[in-house]
Amino acid sequence: MAEESFKRKLTAILSADVEGYSRLMREDEEATVHTITDYRTVMTRLIEQYRGRLVDSPGDNILAEFSSVVDAVNCGVEIQRELAERNTELPENRRMRFRIGINLGDVLEEGDRIYGDGVNIAARMESLAKAGDICISGTVYDAIENKIGLEYEYLGEHEVKNIDKPIRVYRVLSYPGAAAHRVVKAKKAVGKTWRNKIIAIAAVLVIAAGAWAIWQFELRPTIPSVEPASVEKMAFPLPDKPSIAVLPFDNLSGDPEQEYFSDGLTEEIITGLSKIPDLFVIARNSSFIYKGKPVKVQQVSEELGVRYVLEGSVRREGKRVRITAQLIDAIKGNHIWSGRYDREMKDIFELQEDIMRNITLEMQVKLIAGEEARLFAHKYQGKALNLEAFEKYLQAAWYFNKWTPEGNAMARQLAEESIKIEPNSHAYAILAFTHLTDMGFGLSKSPMKSMALAEEFAQKSLQLDNSSGFAREALANIYLNKGQYDEAIAEAKKDLDLNPNAAAANFFMGNYLNMAGKNEEAIPFLKKAIRLNPYPPSYYYVGLGRAYNALGRVDEAVVEFKKALKRQPNDFWAHIALVSSYCQQDRMDEARAEASEVLRINPKYSIRVVKGTWPLKEEILKRLAECFRKAGIPEE
Repeated sequence: MAEESFKRKLTAILSADVEGYSRLMREDEEATVHTITDYRTVMTRLIEQYRGRLVDSPGDNILAEFSSVVDAVNCGVEIQRELAERNTELPENRRMRFRIGINLGDVLEEGDRIYGDGVNIAARMESLAKAGDICISGTVYDAIENKIGLEYEYLGEHEVKNIDKPIRVYRVLSYPGAAAHRVVKAKKAVGKTWRNKIIAIAAVLVIAAGAWAIWQFELRPTIPSVEPASVEKMAFPLPDKPSIAVLPFDNLSGDPEQEYFSDGLTEEIITGLSKIPDLFVIARNSSFIYKGKPVKVQQVSEELGVRYVLEGSVRREGKRVRITAQLIDAIKGNHIWSGRYDREMKDIFELQEDIMRNITLEMQVKLIAGEEARLFAHKYQGKALNLEAFEKYLQAAWYFNKWTPEGNAMARQLAEESIKIEPNSHAYAILAFTHLTDMGFGLSKSPMKSMALAEEFAQKSLQLDNSSGFAREALANIYLNKGQYDEAIAEAKKDLDLNPNAAAANFFMGNYLNMAGKNEEAIPFLKKAIRLNPYPPSYYYVGLGRAYNALGRVDEAVVEFKKALKRQPNDFWAHIALVSSYCQQDRMDEARAEASEVLRINPKYSIRVVKGTWPLKEEILKRLAECFRKAGIPEE
């Protein structure tokens, strides 16, 4: 039997045709051919710039494929905008309006051609679209719903010839402003008609100016200005040092499974910048609230109280990765630096270093030699960390941040896989925390064994990298659970010395001081943690509230606990803390109501559990136990 010459693959398909093409040809063949030739050239250029491939273009039809469904939709939107702009230069009866359909599906590939249901459905989406519109299938909608700042109109389910089940259809609402942020970002590599004319003029200059002009117009991206942020409107006072928020890098790979990679790269940049004393860096939790949302740089700056915003994208294809990044001075509304990197994955560590060096240079932060050497520590025993091991660590960190029992279990598995490939500090630190988290979730069959394993892995992490802040935090937690408060604070201090601008390092220092009864000392660290992370996890507010509570500033404590519940209504520890606060205020009805919430969330909770698991000094535990009894928490 002859070997089959085709293969199957999953791809995003864009199909387009002209509404009323026969009429246009009938009325003026020459003008119609001239227009469609011009428009087809524009569409081909846009398809290439959005990393797509033109498959076929018979008559008035265009068929293209993209490895990224996000690229396919952004390209479709840009095509409609560009052609609509060109149509304004034509008489009404000569305007050429395309209908576009996009599908994400399985196709057969034979040479340069593609066939199959995936193509047929894209063609059906096209036929359902009106002139100047884009219709997408349900598979496309599911993949991009929260990734592009567009809005959609559901058109119901439609039968498709030779397809068993009806297909969900959505119309993309691509009116001006609907995709303001994300589409504008894409357009920096595309431009509008007037910009194209400028580029044409620049081509002449290239001949005269030589290689310098080639660099300027081919390699240096054209970036639009942004609306300046207002210092007066900022939610927080602007720090007295260069301040930055790193937005989650967009995953343009077209594969949701690669989210861990783009998220992990963002976190690595945040972590690295947090080590620089002369910077004020917003924490991951607050930066990531903007993930997948069409926000403006001005909004980010004003809501987080920072001057600089870094944004970018990651596109991974096999063994290569393409990363774009741009640093924006939000107050001036200027792009002060941009970079585009196309490297092999094996160069990922040098790539991260290059991005951070450019950022710090533009922000005029002077790094001393010692900190430069420590800032980008991805080497162990004199050699670079194995790439596959590093990827496994990134995946483990991504699952751990879900803060669920299932995520914790998956994080442990991936950390163990990373270590099996090559022992490394990152994965050992994650592994230590998974055992501590098991204790917190009440999943550990032997808390003593879990704590011993956590300590073993934290120490292994530090043996490989003595500067690991994450391992220091794990070790401090272990000391805390043992009641060794001074040791816990000492480890937190080491962590803070390594990461002075990390929100987590400041929070943990404040938390350990709280547990040791040094509540007044804890407050500045907890406040700084919240300033560095303006949209923090609810437990940040719980920590600050506990400090106020212990100092008798109960009204202030209640305010913080309620902030925690606003962030997370089922925050168990916030409800517990309110029981204590209301007891102190002799508001026993409210204390009992909060105790009911505690037991609703965890029916097995008791005073015995409090005494057995809370690492607090004896006198504090006695006061809490008496309060809980009065509020209705059972003894056993």
